[in-house]
Amino acid sequence: MAERLNVHHPILQRMYHLDGDVEERTHIYDDWAGAYDEDTVEHLGYVGPPLVAALVAELVPAAAPVLDAGCGTGLVGAELAARGFTAVDGVDLSEGMLKVARSKGVYRRLERADITRPLPFDPGGYAAVSCAGTFTAGHVGPEGIDPLVAAARRGGYVVMTVLTQVWEDMGFAAHVAGLTREGAVTVVEDRPDQTYHTSEPVTCRLLVLRAER
Repeated sequence: MAERLNVHHPILQRMYHLDGDVEERTHIYDDWAGAYDEDTVEHLGYVGPPLVAALVAELVPAAAPVLDAGCGTGLVGAELAARGFTAVDGVDLSEGMLKVARSKGVYRRLERADITRPLPFDPGGYAAVSCAGTFTAGHVGPEGIDPLVAAARRGGYVVMTVLTQVWEDMGFAAHVAGLTREGAVTVVEDRPDQTYHTSEPVTCRLLVLRAER
């Protein structure tokens, strides 16, 4: 997958070949946390966080509660804070990444959690749930979407990126179609082939789901 994506960063090459090994992935992110922002934003031109934050800001008012799932070092939280959001909670598996996120002072609450399992917050408590950079090769599969939808209130939104190369291959397209057929969600917006890294030919799908239950 890394070769297909023309990704040259050594940590990303390793990440994209993990085959979903959660423990190894968590350790890598713990070790990478201190250099993550510089490596991804400054060197790779990673633009997933501003893409997601801008869409959240279009959909809900700045006073609304937002959950940032797979928040990492807090890049989405910082983008939301810059847009006036003050009630943002976050979850991530990596304590090292959460430590960096805490240092930014943009979250109301941060918890260590696996987003493929029920989240440590009241179900249906959020007007919007953001998720940037988590649905990608070697990371979380489409099973991670369901807890995010459950965290959103009825009529609330899930705004997420999915790496273009895994949309079909990892079953995201089929999973979203199934949730739609069941009446669990409505696809509000679907933007394919959005720039993901400005320094490399890597794109993502930017997707907005509305929770219907």
